Amino acid sequence: MKKRSLVKCVCGLAAAVLFSGCIKNDIPYAKVPLSIVSMQVEGQIGNAVISEDDRTVTMTLGETVNPSSLKVTEFTCTDKASSTLSVGQEINLSSPYKVTLSLYQDYEWTVVRSQPVERTFQVENQVGNATFDEVNLVARALIRKDADLSEFSLLALKLGPEGSAMNGEVTSVPTLKWTLYANYAEASVRVTYGGFVDQIWRVRVYNSPTNVITESADGWVNVGWMYGTGVAGADCGFEYREVGAAEWIRVPQEYLTVDGGEFRARVPHLDANATYECRAYSGEEYADAVEFSTVDVETVPNMDFEDWVHNAGRNGKSICPWAEGGSPFWDTGNHGSTTLSDKDNVTTPVSDPRPGSRGTTAAQLKSATVVGVLAAGNLFIGEYKETVGMNGRLGFGRGFTSYPTRLKGYFKYQTAPITKVNAGFEYLESRPDSCIVWVALGDWELSSANSETGQFTAVEILTDNANNNGTYFDKNDSHIIAYGEMVCGENVSDYREFSVELDYRATNRRPTALLIVCSASKYGDYFTGGPGATLWLDDFSLEYDYD
Repeated sequence: MKKRSLVKCVCGLAAAVLFSGCIKNDIPYAKVPLSIVSMQVEGQIGNAVISEDDRTVTMTLGETVNPSSLKVTEFTCTDKASSTLSVGQEINLSSPYKVTLSLYQDYEWTVVRSQPVERTFQVENQVGNATFDEVNLVARALIRKDADLSEFSLLALKLGPEGSAMNGEVTSVPTLKWTLYANYAEASVRVTYGGFVDQIWRVRVYNSPTNVITESADGWVNVGWMYGTGVAGADCGFEYREVGAAEWIRVPQEYLTVDGGEFRARVPHLDANATYECRAYSGEEYADAVEFSTVDVETVPNMDFEDWVHNAGRNGKSICPWAEGGSPFWDTGNHGSTTLSDKDNVTTPVSDPRPGSRGTTAAQLKSATVVGVLAAGNLFIGEYKETVGMNGRLGFGRGFTSYPTRLKGYFKYQTAPITKVNAGFEYLESRPDSCIVWVALGDWELSSANSETGQFTAVEILTDNANNNGTYFDKNDSHIIAYGEMVCGENVSDYREFSVELDYRATNRRPTALLIVCSASKYGDYFTGGPGATLWLDDFSLEYDYD
């Protein structure tokens, strides 16, 4: 599926009213916010990043792509809007490109490019890895503190796109003329490529003040992360101990990842709520120690799906996943599907636990047609806030500050042909539906508390049955710290265990919220799926360690 950008729900259009004779037409035009929904150009990597806040579209290009002549291969915007940009047009992204969308009012959008280049600068006896100042075109490398700046050897250099010439040579080790200054050596390098790159870089080599550094350390629950720099090619690693212990423990090699002169370790099986110290080593030298602390396990209620209350919710017709008189943590779309009848609950408890369960109940999520549209069976951490026409406004996530490594659970699934499709999903019609379970940790600012429960949510969702221009979860959101998912598009008649490992994008950011979302129809939030597709879930759990 093409990635759906996070966009606001388009308001309904007011009809233009014409008056005859001398009656003055003073009815204002409708104000409709206009958005770019999708965009692709030749040479693009991944999906465009579309920001409603500042009306920008960021295109990531391959490093060898000429940004001055890019053919647009896909472009969609708000329904009925006209645009100054269209498919097949060539644009120049050497500088920001302006696009105007029009429907009663004009809205100016800006298309910009991101074009990262993988650069390399390696010298003999290097400490750590080189750094690249792309604004001032300066590359810097450190060598051993006692090395001679007049006698080092260049091992590898790449400053431009793959295949660039450096001082006229297409090679990874060009001939450079070094000049020795008081505390560094410098050479000038002209980088040219394809008629659109012509830069003068300065490459510099300094003596490092030390040959090994413990850069930082991060503590989770049962896992510690350690980061260091040392001499490339030397025996590098870490030792650690709990604060107050006498003996250091050397980190096994299988926990280490080495990248030139930089190295890191993921150390499992630590104690929760403990304070440790670690130190990096390179060869026979040791760096100063850095302290870090682990945190406690955090639990999620009703992970076994035993607690349910009937005739609850805002309309008094919903079956809800919490105990009578209890505090909501999970929720479902039942509040929306039961607007007309309590027979339209699409998520219900069933007396069908997985074999070996200590409970008696599982959750059944069944997609159905309600008032002509698909209502996907769903279950999520968060809150169903209100029904807006045929759409739902939801808050995904609850407050959570710990560091799980994986979500485990049991499921079975009965797929069904996709017969309900929304705009943009026509290609899925008649295919078997798929279920999905996904989990995300992030550092969102929690939204205002529910006045009745006092509970907060993290991510606002608004579905849009008409145009798919709602506000949807984006798994590339910059607030996301970790993400993982399980998708299944086949029949699973007996309960099967699943495990979703969280892929962390940073180890030093503290989460504020946990999101778990389950649906019998993967694209149910776009009102696309197979009525009858059914997902059973039981006995979820969070783990906090690695094997």
